[in-house]
Amino acid sequence: MTAPAAKSAYLGWLAGAMLGERGKPAASAPTDDLILGYATGYDAADVAPFVRSLRAVFDGPVVLVVDQEPELLAFLAENRIEAAAPAPVAAWAPHPVMARFAAFDRLMSERPQARNVLLTDVRDVVFQAAPFAPQPRGLEFFNEYADGVLADHAFNMKYLRGVGGEDVARALADKPCVCVGTVMGPREAMIRFCRTLLMLAAVPRSEIGGAFGADQAACNIAVHLGLIEGEIVPNYGRVATLGLTPSADLRVQDGRIFNPDGGASPIVHQHDRHPALAAAVHERWGGGMEHRERVRPKSSAERRRKLRDSLMRRLPELR
Repeated sequence: MTAPAAKSAYLGWLAGAMLGERGKPAASAPTDDLILGYATGYDAADVAPFVRSLRAVFDGPVVLVVDQEPELLAFLAENRIEAAAPAPVAAWAPHPVMARFAAFDRLMSERPQARNVLLTDVRDVVFQAAPFAPQPRGLEFFNEYADGVLADHAFNMKYLRGVGGEDVARALADKPCVCVGTVMGPREAMIRFCRTLLMLAAVPRSEIGGAFGADQAACNIAVHLGLIEGEIVPNYGRVATLGLTPSADLRVQDGRIFNPDGGASPIVHQHDRHPALAAAVHERWGGGMEHRERVRPKSSAERRRKLRDSLMRRLPELR
């Protein structure tokens, strides 16, 4: 008797995203470090601090997946940033935080000349020194909560339960909070990381595996269960992730952000959680572009989709 095939909206999307036709890259020795970001929904003003601060310290290849908006494309071209179009959406698609890992997989697969790769958020990241110095020896994951563990963070625990189940979440509760917003390592290991993340998110129903937060949960599961080999680097080293750092412990001097230990990290993530830091970053790197809060009214279609997704998360999925 033939077993029934697994079936879900997420699996259908994943097959096309990971297994679809792609050009075979020419053989090339790995010589370049590569930075990849996913920045759909943003305009030139939103990405300007990332782009300008990066180009002040890094001259290598950078690819951002962005909407094909002329002003944004012109700004990126001016700063020697390659702009890749997001994949067309024919039917169901996961949240961009999950879709980006299929895009990263494809971009890395097409670039065998890449030696080490940084996968990074864009809007809330700025650079203060060369990001690949020193060169990583393997995958590097960055702790986002210097004084706590996963159990202390309700958002992380919610999606750990959603992706891995109650028992997995409980088993990992005392582990460090690994942030999926910045990950670095050798190209082939980074490709395996992206594919592991995408497959882990296929475990729950589509509306969980494709949701905002599933990426963070799948990353912590992969790292803490040893599905991916890598080093968990303490906060405020190569990367400073500041979302859970008290504002009083941070300072800005001459446009640079200093951590609670007095050091200045090459990569600063989540600076926008602190109004004073956000203002200082924009003043230094905004280039005169208008600085706006990212609060935009949702359309009626977006509100309907959010309501539908909320309902679907509560219903069983036939698989």
